[in-house]
Amino acid sequence: MINKINNEVIKMPNTGIVKYHVKLKFDVDGLVEKADIIGAIFGQTEGLLGPEMNLNELQKVSKVGRIEVNVDSKSNSAKGDALIPMSTDISTAALIAAAIESIDKVGPFQAKFSLIGIDDIRAIKKKIIVDRAKKIVQEWATKTISEGEEMLKDVYDASKPGRLTTFGKAQLACGVGVFDSDWIILVEGRADVINLLRAGFENSIAIEGAKIDETILKLTHGKRVVAFIDGDRAGDLILKELQGLVKIDRVYRAPAGREVEECTPLEISEILKDVEQYIKNIYSNSPNSSNSENQFQTRNNVQSTTNQNQINMIDMNTKPINNQQNKASVEDNNNKITYANIDKNISPIKEDEVIISTIKQIFPEINETLEAVIFDNSMKAMIKVPVSDIVKRISNSQGGKLLVLDGIITQRLIEAANKAGIQYIIGHRTSSIKKPISEIRIKTFSDIGLINHSNNGR
Repeated sequence: MINKINNEVIKMPNTGIVKYHVKLKFDVDGLVEKADIIGAIFGQTEGLLGPEMNLNELQKVSKVGRIEVNVDSKSNSAKGDALIPMSTDISTAALIAAAIESIDKVGPFQAKFSLIGIDDIRAIKKKIIVDRAKKIVQEWATKTISEGEEMLKDVYDASKPGRLTTFGKAQLACGVGVFDSDWIILVEGRADVINLLRAGFENSIAIEGAKIDETILKLTHGKRVVAFIDGDRAGDLILKELQGLVKIDRVYRAPAGREVEECTPLEISEILKDVEQYIKNIYSNSPNSSNSENQFQTRNNVQSTTNQNQINMIDMNTKPINNQQNKASVEDNNNKITYANIDKNISPIKEDEVIISTIKQIFPEINETLEAVIFDNSMKAMIKVPVSDIVKRISNSQGGKLLVLDGIITQRLIEAANKAGIQYIIGHRTSSIKKPISEIRIKTFSDIGLINHSNNGR
């Protein structure tokens, strides 16, 4: 009997009602065939133990199965083995084995039969079951540990400061967020940038002295600019120099007599607490507010998981997209999904409505179930699996377009989805995404308006 578990073939004894396998070997002083051996076993044991133990009768009531014989003939002798499946009690099996051992002739030739052993098939089956159970427990424990480690990593990454880098020929110290953020924080020195990274602001750059490098002018062109300077006389001089060269939208200062690098992350967060809302309001009041609001992205891993969602969205106005793609940004109940429509024959508006409709239909079904569903280009469900298995199963989802999951969108999931050709991922929230992939659009259920952000505790 063969069982398939997780595509793994497990060979089980073909027992049916069989309890024992009686195994014997034989030597015959002449050339014989299988039929001769079987004939000797049935013929020479008939009537020996009484009619109730006649092999023919036992076969009729399914107490004895098909006898299997292997014969190896060489020159003028033959040897081999026989296997008799039995569902009697052990005493009957032993008596029949002893009766077969008494056979001394096969046809006209002298023969000798001897018992190799009696195997308890149930014991063999139990061992296979126990071994399989051990493997199941090991797989479960491994998966549970892996999930726990990933959860701990997500928590650790959320509190880890952002990465420090440099910009331009002058190698000005900055956070990685300056490259794709629509607003920049100008600070005085490298230590200030590091302190803002600790507070969760990754879009700051150091001007490194009173003389403003032309790199700053290029970086801030077309962006909103916030100055965050020291609370001393030198800060006043630098601010005056900045205002003469760069359009400053807002000025923030460290407490009087203190420098930005001396402030605690909590103090920095308190000072800059309204800066994001201020910048966002500027975009909202501009003529192109619908596009500007979509452009507004902040690299702030510590303060809000919503910012992580914004980081992973494709900015259609600032990032290059393959020329074969149509560009579109549409609204559904004031919630935006920005995407590149690959098929020119499909209306972007229509495609967006279909995707949002699909998400809204599946959300009540999978919410709080820890399940994930992959849809194809026609928005038909292809795969529905537990969230814990989606990374493994997504590799088999070629032709998938939309992934909706009742869980966290991780870097590992995004990379697996990209290999499978997935274009949209919708979940409860995102973990720290260090390498966004432009081909995939990411949203949360709160972005779509299906749940309130304050209730999104996943």
